[in-house]
Amino acid sequence: MFPVAMGEHAFYNNGSMPNYRIYRMKESPRQHFRWAPHVSGAAHVKRKDYDEAGHVEASNEYAAWEHLRASQRPLEIGDLLELENGELRICKYIGFEGAAWVLPPADPQQTAPADPAIGYTSSDQPGGG
Repeated sequence: MFPVAMGEHAFYNNGSMPNYRIYRMKESPRQHFRWAPHVSGAAHVKRKDYDEAGHVEASNEYAAWEHLRASQRPLEIGDLLELENGELRICKYIGFEGAAWVLPPADPQQTAPADPAIGYTSSDQPGGG
């Protein structure tokens, strides 16, 4: 059986608990997410669909959910928790699952190598050389 941190003094021997950054899904994408079929694997989420909403310190995402459940703004379906190492966890009907930010496509002008300098051989130099 795995211990679950609940209450103010849970895991008192542990030096510190993880700090989760909270991201609230905006209402329009939430409606789409809420009615979309469940898919397994990491959810791919867009940063523009979320508003940062503070932090919560908890031993795991379920303890964070429990703590926030009693607040004025509990976690809702589609909301994200981000660990300090960048790992994302998304709140779904079935619990929490992994998530990853969808990165915008790279700017092709910045990723394409610069054209090499045009070199001339002696036979095709301008001026007949």
